[in-house]
Amino acid sequence: QVRLAESGGGLVQAGGSLRLSCAASGSSFRINAMAWYRQTPGKQRDLIAIISSSGTTNYADSVRGRFTISRNNAKNTVYLQMNSLKPEDTAVYYCNALYDLGNYWGQGTQVTVSS
Repeated sequence: QVRLAESGGGLVQAGGSLRLSCAASGSSFRINAMAWYRQTPGKQRDLIAIISSSGTTNYADSVRGRFTISRNNAKNTVYLQMNSLKPEDTAVYYCNALYDLGNYWGQGTQVTVSS
């Protein structure tokens, strides 16, 4: 059973930084892309950053230049370094891992940015 365990969310003031981590376990299959999404109440879950198995990255315009996604393939872990946080970054952040055998989600971690 694949499991994605997220950590690192919390409360931070505007302009501050947080680092999210997500560790995947439970499968020996290779992970293709890993990504971070975020969701606010009543809205759809949006892709904000994605990284391929070779390290190619892409970002939503709303976070480009402030957030950095990275991964450690040996540890099946993906990270999201979030700098210059804004109140509009407040959301539940979800980790996603795309395996050959399917697509899996973490449970979500709350990030709250106060003004």
